[in-house]
Amino acid sequence: MSRFKDVCIDCADPWSLSHWWAEVLDYRVRPHSASDLAVLRDQGIDQPEHDPFIAIDPVDGSGPTVWFNRVPEPKTVKNRVHIDVYGDVDDLVARGATVIEPQERWTVMSDPEGNEFCVFAS
Repeated sequence: MSRFKDVCIDCADPWSLSHWWAEVLDYRVRPHSASDLAVLRDQGIDQPEHDPFIAIDPVDGSGPTVWFNRVPEPKTVKNRVHIDVYGDVDDLVARGATVIEPQERWTVMSDPEGNEFCVFAS
């Protein structure tokens, strides 16, 4: 038997995209502990914003952790898995999302790196 752990999103800039999604989802970017920073320094990374793996967590603890993982290749095809959110399309566009295709009950959008997600009215 397995159980759900995290959602992982491959991206070019984990720091920026994690902050964008944290604001959209009302999550918080997980702070780096002193030991996290020491591990990064051992890897030659001197700033947390250069960490190739950034996590965001739900503020109220009621949802999965989302990880943003730096990958070298660019996104080239439609996501096979995506996130659905309740929200306001215009607000998300103002934050940097792009409308891909309005549907009858939801709107397909993409985040600033082109990852698709669906928005349902609140």
